[in-house]
Amino acid sequence: MQVHHGIQHLPAFKHAVLTTGMFDGVHVAHQRLLQKINNRAKEQESESVLITFWPHPQMVLGSNDRSPIQLLNTLEEKIANLEKTGLDHLVILPFDTAFASMSAEDYVEKFLVANFHPHTIVIGFNHRFGNQRKGDVHLLQEMGMKHDFTVMEFDQQVEETISVSSTNVRKAVAEGNMEEANLLLSQAYSIQGKVVKGQQLGRTIQFPTANIQLPTKEKLIPKIGVYCVSIEVNKVVHIGMMNIGTRPTVEGQHLTLEVHILNFSEDIYEQEVQVFFHQRLRDEVKFNSIEALKAQLALDKTSTENYFKQYNVSA
Repeated sequence: MQVHHGIQHLPAFKHAVLTTGMFDGVHVAHQRLLQKINNRAKEQESESVLITFWPHPQMVLGSNDRSPIQLLNTLEEKIANLEKTGLDHLVILPFDTAFASMSAEDYVEKFLVANFHPHTIVIGFNHRFGNQRKGDVHLLQEMGMKHDFTVMEFDQQVEETISVSSTNVRKAVAEGNMEEANLLLSQAYSIQGKVVKGQQLGRTIQFPTANIQLPTKEKLIPKIGVYCVSIEVNKVVHIGMMNIGTRPTVEGQHLTLEVHILNFSEDIYEQEVQVFFHQRLRDEVKFNSIEALKAQLALDKTSTENYFKQYNVSA
């Protein structure tokens, strides 16, 4: 997959098969849509192209409910996920207010047609575009007749009665429902970050933890609680349990992400790791004593080991 930042140095596309959108999470509906444009491109002996935007439009324009957008993927994570789809070209377009003010007609003529000369434009279910989101599939079809391109609309996708959308994945992650989120993503939801020094209290109770510092505040963090996770360190995957919360038993003040890696004793400070969420074990609780906390952590460890045993995975 070739990655293009901006449109200044694009190749000379001829009869491209393309789609556009944020593709946050690259969930199963995204994957199927991209498979459709890959197949269409092969039929036409052409190239598949995805045009996406960064930053997210809601970061620039704000959201209807006034709450800041929380993303399933950082830009780096999205690129890595899209690399797996077999896409030929990824174009990352800087999104700003000037681009947002472009009319739907100008967006098609002066941006899509002028730069990509599409043979086919594939859009997702109920896709809208242009200033005030006035553009839709009907406008695209009208302009397709004028500029000689075909429009294909991808049907809404459902997984086990759950509508597949980035919004629904975000809802599942925010609620700690990792089984539903992972079903919609077709892979485990993950976070990437650097291991930094904390208060090092975990090692005093035989449960040392790696404190994860995230690269961006826009990354969506699962609901506060304790999770069964796997963690990739130096390209090796280990199993563990993660606490997301304020550590009330030891009078913590700030939200932390701490993972205890089972049967692991390496020094990994300042290293980049990736944590994959599999199941939420319980709420974060304030215990009456450190001994009560240790007893619960031992139960959490057993629950984590039992979870992975069903997949023949051990620490």
